[in-house]
Amino acid sequence: MVTITDTASASTPKLMLWAGRILTGLVVAFMTFDTVIKLIDLQVVRDSLDQLGYPAALGPTIGAIELICLLLYVFPRTAVLGAVLLTAVMGGAIASHLRIGDPLLSHTLFGVYLGAAIWGGLYLRDARLRAIFPVRR
Repeated sequence: MVTITDTASASTPKLMLWAGRILTGLVVAFMTFDTVIKLIDLQVVRDSLDQLGYPAALGPTIGAIELICLLLYVFPRTAVLGAVLLTAVMGGAIASHLRIGDPLLSHTLFGVYLGAAIWGGLYLRDARLRAIFPVRR
């Protein structure tokens, strides 16, 4: 089992740390589900890829790419790299939904929502990231 550890300093409030852990856990749960259904090559994935204009056989390949990015995100030493790569995956999904004219708020912007959760969870639990991108008052 993979555990999510934090790179929190003593200055990280407990509420912020737990909010980051919960947000990260939700992202990991969703992305794990999304990865697994692609890796086991479910018919719903094949149909979705066909609707998006991609060959149905690409499902396991996309799932493997997502799995690598997710594993990088889960481990603290590579979490920022994982977040960058998952953001790139979300960008591809956004572009795909834009191209076929899917609904904006539910389909197209879902990658933006997930990207915000990816970075938000990491930001809340990683003091080093907050030091690089401080919130100004």
